Amino acid sequence: MAATDPNVWLRRLPIATGILGSSLLMVNRLLTPALTESQARSDVMGVILCAVLVLTGLLWQRVQPRSPDAVILEGEAGFELDEALPETVQTELAWASHLLLTNTVTRSLVVYYDGRVLLRRGVLGPTAEVTPGAILQRVLTKGKAVYLVNTKLYPGWLEFGYMPPNTQGLICQPLGDRGALLLGANAPRSYTRQDEIWVAGIADKLGETLDRVMADEPSAPSALT
Repeated sequence: MAATDPNVWLRRLPIATGILGSSLLMVNRLLTPALTESQARSDVMGVILCAVLVLTGLLWQRVQPRSPDAVILEGEAGFELDEALPETVQTELAWASHLLLTNTVTRSLVVYYDGRVLLRRGVLGPTAEVTPGAILQRVLTKGKAVYLVNTKLYPGWLEFGYMPPNTQGLICQPLGDRGALLLGANAPRSYTRQDEIWVAGIADKLGETLDRVMADEPSAPSALT
């Protein structure tokens, strides 16, 4: 369901006022038996003011940003963390994921590292298994983030079957040398440039921890709970 835009009536107010004012001027002119020069001048000024109001309203429609349409993501809310991880890593993952879910538009989050799913939190996708597709593989190989501002515009979005199926926007952020942080939003174009910078900073901190702590850890299958 699309979210209601709280500013929609504010943007339409000048248009409605201009149309109402011009209509009243016309009615007044039709009901006036004898038109005086002063009334004619007043009518001209009134028409100009109404036109300015309508033009202002039309400009507001284009200039003022509208709230993006949001949906309720499909899936159950949950928190799954690989218990085989060292306690320090578990704590840092829980802390970082909490910050992202409570301070950004993120509604679904997956941490993928060294072929393992370490964490799923928020609205969970239909499967916990991550099979890197072309987009995720490019992020892992090149170490550069990919932001799908509106998943409907990207056919490659289908590779992210482990995210909620109606995810509207997605950030795939490199996580150290061997992983990625995947963030799903419930509205398109909802991550700001500041959000992207913040996400990159948190990912750098998590990546450094994982690269350092997990370097001596043997590869093991994910054990999410």
